[in-house]
Amino acid sequence: MAGGIRENIGDDLPETHEINVTPFIDVVLVLLIVFMVAAPLATVDVNVDLPGSTAQPAERPDTPLYLTLQSDLTLTLGNDPVARDALAAQLEQVTGGDRETRIFLRADKGVDYGDFMEIMNLLRGAGYLKIALVGLEVLSQPAADAEGTAAPAAENAE
Repeated sequence: MAGGIRENIGDDLPETHEINVTPFIDVVLVLLIVFMVAAPLATVDVNVDLPGSTAQPAERPDTPLYLTLQSDLTLTLGNDPVARDALAAQLEQVTGGDRETRIFLRADKGVDYGDFMEIMNLLRGAGYLKIALVGLEVLSQPAADAEGTAAPAAENAE
C-alpha cells in the first residue's frame, strides 16, 4: 500500500518511493485518442501540385485544349462558345473520347468561386480529371510589371 493511516503521527514516518502511474496512463490514453481523432482532420485529401512563384512553367502540349469561363459566365472551348449542358458532348467530340486529355481551365478574375467550382464539377462529371488551372506568370523581380504573361503554368488538380 502506498500510504496508510497511523495513530502515531510524528517525524518517524518512513518515506514511500512508489509512484502512482495510473493517472499518468489515463492522461496519455486520452491524449492519444484526441490526436487519433484530430490528425485525419488536419490532412488535405486533394492532391494539388503547387509550383512556387519562381517555378518554371509546365510544358504545353502541341495542341492545348483551353476551356475558358468568362466574366459573364459563358464558356468557350478553344475559340468556340459552348453551352454548359453540351460541354460533355463537345469535350467528347474534341478529344475523341480520350479522358486522359489535360484540359487547361481559365477563368476571369471576377468569376465567383462557386461558379468556377461548378465548371470543375461538370468536367469531373464528364470524366475529365486532368485539369490544369491557368494563371498569369508573375516575374519574381520587383521591377517586373504586375500583369505578367499568360501561360498554362499553374496547379494541376488530378
